[in-house]
Amino acid sequence: MQALQKFKGKNKANKSIIPGFGLSMGITLSMLSFIVLIPLASVLLSLKDISFSEFIEVIVDRQTVSAYKVSISCAFIASSINVVFGVLLAWILTRYKFPCKRIFDGLIELPFALPTAVAGISLTTLYSDKGWIGALFNKIGVKISYTKVGITIAMIFIGIPFVVRSIQPILEKLDSQYEEAAAILGADKHIIFLKVIFPEILPAMLTGFALAFARSIGEYGSVVFIAGNIPYKTQITPLIIMSKLEQFNYPAATSIALIMIIFSFIILFGINVLSSRVNKIASGD
Repeated sequence: MQALQKFKGKNKANKSIIPGFGLSMGITLSMLSFIVLIPLASVLLSLKDISFSEFIEVIVDRQTVSAYKVSISCAFIASSINVVFGVLLAWILTRYKFPCKRIFDGLIELPFALPTAVAGISLTTLYSDKGWIGALFNKIGVKISYTKVGITIAMIFIGIPFVVRSIQPILEKLDSQYEEAAAILGADKHIIFLKVIFPEILPAMLTGFALAFARSIGEYGSVVFIAGNIPYKTQITPLIIMSKLEQFNYPAATSIALIMIIFSFIILFGINVLSSRVNKIASGD
C-alpha cells in the first residue's frame, strides 16, 4: 500500500505543471521560428545573388573595416564602463534606502522605452559644441560630438540598463550573513567585496557586458546623430548597412549584416561559456 502511494506521489511529481507538453513545445518552436530563425535564414538566402569573391570584397572593404573597428572598439569601451557603473548603481538600489528610490530605479530602464532617434537627438544637443555639457568641454579643447567619445557616450546610455538589471537580482538574493561572518573573522570591506560578493555577481557582470556589447555594436538611432558619420573616423557599421540599402545594394548590406550577426553570436556564446565555467568553479564542481 505504501509502495503504491509512493508510486502515485512520484507520478504526480513527474507531471508537468503546464499541460500539453507537445502542444506547448510546438507553439514555442513555431513562434521562435517566425520571430528569430526565419528572419536569420532570410539573411543567408539574400546572399544567393552574390558570389563568394564579391562577398569577401564587400566585407573587407577599407571603409567597412574602418566601421567595424569604430563600432567594436567603442562598444567594448562603453560596455566595460557600464560594468563598473552598473555594479555601483545596482549596489545603491539594493543596499540603500533614500527618497524617490522607486523613481530612480525606474529611470534605469528609460533607454529601453525612449525612442532611439529621440535619444540620439537629445545626446547630440547636449554634447554638441553649443550644448550644456559640450560647451564646457569645448572651452578646454575637448570635442565630444562627432568623435568616438560621443559614440561611446551614446553606447553607454543604451547599454547601462542591461548591466544593472543583470546584477541587481543577484545582489537582492545575496545572503548578508556571509558578509557578516567575514566581518566577524576580521575581513575589511575590500576583502569582503572581493572574496564574498564579487564571485557571486561575476557571472551576472559577464552576462550584462555581453548584452550591452551586442546591443551597442548594432545600435543605429542613438548613435548615428552624435557620430557625425565621418568616413574612416566615426562611421559605424549600421550606417554602412543603411547606406547600402539606400543604394538598393541588398547583397552588400546583407553580407555586412551577416558578419555582425556572426560576431555578436560568438561574443554571446563565449560569454555564456565563460559564465558557466565561473559558476562551476564558484560551486566547487
